[in-house]
Amino acid sequence: MFTGIIEETGAVESLVQTGGGHRLRVRASKVLGDLKLGDSIDVNGTCLTVTQFDTRGFTVGLAPETLRRTNLGDAKAGERVNLERALRPNDRMGGHYVQGHVDGVGTVASRQREGDALLVRFTMPGALSRYVVEKGFISVDGVSLTVTGCGEDWFSVSIIPFTQQEVTLPEKGVGARVNLEVDIMAKYVESFLSRREGKRGVTEQFLAEQGFM
Repeated sequence: MFTGIIEETGAVESLVQTGGGHRLRVRASKVLGDLKLGDSIDVNGTCLTVTQFDTRGFTVGLAPETLRRTNLGDAKAGERVNLERALRPNDRMGGHYVQGHVDGVGTVASRQREGDALLVRFTMPGALSRYVVEKGFISVDGVSLTVTGCGEDWFSVSIIPFTQQEVTLPEKGVGARVNLEVDIMAKYVESFLSRREGKRGVTEQFLAEQGFM
């Protein structure tokens, strides 16, 4: 479990194909402080397991499911990524509950300055729109943000100056792909209601679209 409060931005060193998956190496510093093999770390909103690390960075494996669900397959050497270690029981909850289980990939549709804030509008898969509400939470590339507006296939956020300096989102131009995770509480509510009404949730719908159901 994570909070969506980014601890640092790391840099991709390499993305290498290994058999049926990929291995991602990230250069970092702060998140290495108490890191252990097998720990979970959030990379651009994706919960991944550390398989190797040293004083300069860490390595994680990317399964085919991860590549299908996220933008990590697009990673290039030198690209900055948002990093957060897993939440500890005694930590402050500064953002919202983020699982690191990406629901889908969105796209930057527009960017504009609004005072000292950066207003960014994203398109999103239509299946996610029912979980997104104005003033609700959403995780974008692992960053906990408040929704300022939304529609059938889009939403917008306003990024304050401090956050602009701490995360990679201001570097994303129009057309860039971002990882999206909607509020888990919305999915639990839907799951409860859909089982009563016999409807599919977002995970079942995704699996059906991929031909697994």
